Amino acid sequence: MITAGGTGGHVYPALAVASELPPGTPVLWIGTVKGMEGELVTREGIKFESVQAGAVVGVGALRAMWGLARLAWGAAQAARLVMRFRPDALFVTGGYTAIPVALVCWLARVPILVYLPDIEPGSAVRLVARFAAKVAVTTEASRAYFPIEKIVVTGYPLRPALLRAAAERKRARSHFELAEGRPTVLVFGGSRGARSINLALLNALEDLLADFEIIHVAGQQDWLAVAGRRARMSEEQRVHYHAFAYLHDDMGLAFAAADVAVCRSGASVLGELPMFGLGAILVPYPHAWRYQKVNADYLAERGAAVRLNDDELKMKLSATIRELLGDAARLQAMRAASRALAVPDASGRIAAELLQLASGTESARP
Repeated sequence: MITAGGTGGHVYPALAVASELPPGTPVLWIGTVKGMEGELVTREGIKFESVQAGAVVGVGALRAMWGLARLAWGAAQAARLVMRFRPDALFVTGGYTAIPVALVCWLARVPILVYLPDIEPGSAVRLVARFAAKVAVTTEASRAYFPIEKIVVTGYPLRPALLRAAAERKRARSHFELAEGRPTVLVFGGSRGARSINLALLNALEDLLADFEIIHVAGQQDWLAVAGRRARMSEEQRVHYHAFAYLHDDMGLAFAAADVAVCRSGASVLGELPMFGLGAILVPYPHAWRYQKVNADYLAERGAAVRLNDDELKMKLSATIRELLGDAARLQAMRAASRALAVPDASGRIAAELLQLASGTESARP
C-alpha cells in the first residue's frame, strides 16, 4: 500500500507517479483542506483525505504561531489516517501539508520518498527531506541541496495524456482550428491564471492577432474580463484568438499546437516545455521568493527560454514574441535545446523508487 501526497501546483506530478503504480495498488492521498486538489485527485479515482497545515516561515510571528498550532492539529489527524491505512511508503511533493504526515510516518517507520519538482527546495521540502530515505529531483542542479546518498535524479513526471499529445501536433492544430501558415503563441498562467500576463497580452492583442494564432488559457480569476474582450473583437480577430478559462484534458494538445509559450516558471515548465520541445518566454512570479527565477534561469542559460521580469511585460511582451517568431533559426535552436532536456520516463523512475521503498529493499529511516 502506498500513501501519496501532493500539494499546490505539485498535484499533477504526484498523479503522474500514481498512474505508474501497479493496477490495484491502494493509494490514499492526504492533501490540503481547500483548493482544487481534492477535486483533481478524486476524479482520478484516488481516495482523498485532508489534514490541517500552516506556514511557519516568512509569515510573521502571529501567523507562524497559528501555523504551528495547525501543524500540531494536522499531525493528530495524520496519525489517525496512518494508523487506519497502514501504508508501506509515503510519497510527498512539498507543501506544509507534507510536514505532519511525514513526521507521523517517520515515527511509524514508514519509508518516505520526497520529490522536488523545482530546482531549489522550499522550507517544507528541506524539512521533510531530513526524514526521507530518498529524495528524487528533477535536474542535476538540485544535487547541492541534499545529502548525496539520498538523491536520485529522475526528471519531471508528466501525466500520460500529456505524453501522448506530444506526438500529435497535426491533430492539435486541427482541434483548435488554427489557420495554416500562422505561428501559434500559447499563453497560460495556471488554473487561477496570471493577472499581469493576462493584462499584458490583452494590451498587445491587436498587434499580435494581425500575424499570429493565440491560444490563451486565462484562468478563472480573469475569465470574465477576457471573455468580454473577445466578445468585442471583430470577427476576423476572434477567428485567431482561442481563449479558455482553463484546459485540463486538452492542455497537452495546446502545448503540441504551439510554436512558442508565454507563462510563469513554476516547476512544471521543467517537464512540460522540454517534452514538447517548446521555446518559451518565462515570466517568474515576483512574489514566489526565488524558486521561479531559478527555474527560468535554468532554462534560459541552456538556450531553451527567454526570461522577462514581471515589470517588463507591458513594454516588452509583444516585441519579444515577434523577435522570436521572426527568427526561425533562433526559434529552432531554442526548441532543440528545450527538447534535449526532456525525460519521458520520469514518472516510471519515481514509481520504481517508491515501490522499492515499499517492498522494504531500502532502509526505512535515514
